Amino acid sequence: MATYTQILYQIVFSTKNREKALINENREKLYRYIWGILKNKKCVLYKINGVEDHLHIATHIHPTIALSSLVKDIKVSSSVWIKEQGLFPAFKAWQEGYGAFTYSIKEKEALVNYIKKQETHHKTITFREEYIKLLNEHGIEFDEKYLF
Repeated sequence: MATYTQILYQIVFSTKNREKALINENREKLYRYIWGILKNKKCVLYKINGVEDHLHIATHIHPTIALSSLVKDIKVSSSVWIKEQGLFPAFKAWQEGYGAFTYSIKEKEALVNYIKKQETHHKTITFREEYIKLLNEHGIEFDEKYLF
């Protein structure tokens, strides 16, 4: 019997210390690079976007891929690539952790639209506020002292 899954993830992580290092003009190159990583791992990218200090990725992960392994590969590989390419001079590293939230495929369009509007969204809300809202919406218990 074949394996069938449909698990939609929103993966969120920031630059180290939330430094505003991801300058707008080079973000598309970074997004294409991360898309390549996902494609090589047989994952489906629905949308990637972000602002100066963090990224959101909406993806379906292939059933043979562990989420933690995928995020580690994205962060390690893209970090090395960013430094080699000199795309973001102020970029030092990604934060240690990440957030991963699951959604029903029925919520895909709303999630993609949310991620598309990151620039507008962050004119009124900080990354910290957004992240706490996501944690609360998904019923995830957390200790604020560990939130950046």
